[in-house]
Amino acid sequence: MLLRRASDGPMWGWRSPFAELERMRRQMDWLSSGLSRGLVGESAAGVFPMMNVTEDKEAYFVRAELPGLKADELDISVTGDTLSISGERKLSVEDEKAQYHRRERDAGRFSRIVSLPAQINTDKVEARCADGILTVTLPKAESAKPRQIVAKSS
Repeated sequence: MLLRRASDGPMWGWRSPFAELERMRRQMDWLSSGLSRGLVGESAAGVFPMMNVTEDKEAYFVRAELPGLKADELDISVTGDTLSISGERKLSVEDEKAQYHRRERDAGRFSRIVSLPAQINTDKVEARCADGILTVTLPKAESAKPRQIVAKSS
């Protein structure tokens, strides 16, 4: 009977191998979240600017959210099948004594590079910025456009 009671209770010195795996998983989660925050603990601002990339038969369209930025504050360049957008986001200076309850907006330089599925005609690229949305129209190169092939019957 004594042996049975000892086996029914908690086993203080013995741990399940699954408990050890769970402990290791928690440590890996903690490490990976630390890398996303940065090595010195600064908060990550996330991906800026957020973008959508779409296409039709003739062109690719990149729309980026850039609130508060003017067109002349952006550096936009294209090469082959790559679009690069960079600039600097500036925020108004808060009072030095302000205590943040939440801080999600961040200032600083940004750069986004988008690789497109095919070559573009760099001579005909157009960019327009209105209401905080940058729209870049990237016409496809002739070699990248789909062609309709008509089969001949013999």
